[in-house]
Amino acid sequence: MNATQSVASLGQSLWLDNLSRSLIHDGTLAKLIAEDRVSGVTSNPSIFQNALATSPYYADDLARLKVDEPDAERRYEALVIPDIQAACDLLRPTYEASGGNDGYVSLEVAPRWAYDATRTVEEAQRLAALVNRRNLLIKVPGTPAGVSAFEALTTLGINVNVTLLFSVAQTQAVFDAYIRGLAARMQAGADVRRSKAVASLFLSRVDTLVDTQLAAIGTQAALALRGKAAVAMARLAYQRYLKTFHGRDFAALAQHGATPQYLLWASTGVKNPDYPDLLYVEPLIGKETINTLPDKTLAALRDHGQPVLRVEEGVAEAEAQRTELARLGIDLDAVGNTLQDDGVKLFEAAYQKLLLQTG
Repeated sequence: MNATQSVASLGQSLWLDNLSRSLIHDGTLAKLIAEDRVSGVTSNPSIFQNALATSPYYADDLARLKVDEPDAERRYEALVIPDIQAACDLLRPTYEASGGNDGYVSLEVAPRWAYDATRTVEEAQRLAALVNRRNLLIKVPGTPAGVSAFEALTTLGINVNVTLLFSVAQTQAVFDAYIRGLAARMQAGADVRRSKAVASLFLSRVDTLVDTQLAAIGTQAALALRGKAAVAMARLAYQRYLKTFHGRDFAALAQHGATPQYLLWASTGVKNPDYPDLLYVEPLIGKETINTLPDKTLAALRDHGQPVLRVEEGVAEAEAQRTELARLGIDLDAVGNTLQDDGVKLFEAAYQKLLLQTG
């Protein structure tokens, strides 16, 4: 059993944070599923921008679409939805074997609707119908409007990956929306057993911003906290997960077959080369969690990872680190709000570049 297989045996799902036609046509994704127990795929505008720029398999379809489809966004969807469908089909056995608990592929609503709840709901329904796969997750941002849309989509039975979460407060708001959406769905007499959602908490970007603030403070106490904020945040978020979904708030829904909204660790490739390459992997291995890994981080885990259940370790230390950051004037909730707004802008910029690539 290699390290990636060991992680799966410990109760954490490993998803690939990448998708392209090359990964599908060259058999790479199928191999990762078979040999590394990769059990899901996440995508975003940046990933597809890179796919269209580097994979040779889009050229013929793109040339045809430039003639047949005048709308750039519809050309983009016509290019990537077959990739999403193919990945869903490769992961369908995983989905079936897990009873619908794993084996998902994520596709994102256009970032420009991040602050428009009504349009997000409409676009999510449209994309879900186009893909037409049971193991699809529609990605919706964790903005206030996105959280409102997520609640509505959960009530409608659309499965969602809530993305661009950067704080414990944002994550708890998403958990609460999931419970409200499921309760409304159950009250309407609909089945909640097939409802699935994940909450994607981004990690490396938190450390990047907090480390900059700590360096500006420059004291020994501040510098000692560099590279620690994101893991502390994630461990505290996991405690919220346990309290929310293994406590009284979710008990009635669980009795009707509803499943918790798992935490998904996102942005897990280290951005600081001085940090261990598995900084956002090994300390956060835990049951009922997902880690979505870029190719390089997955390779590092396979090569030298030492999987142990650790996400529940160091909770008191994480609380102390959050308190010390606050004492230094660094509010992790404010950091999260800044990063969420920045994340929407980054995805929108990537999406616009993507549309230009299809022009």
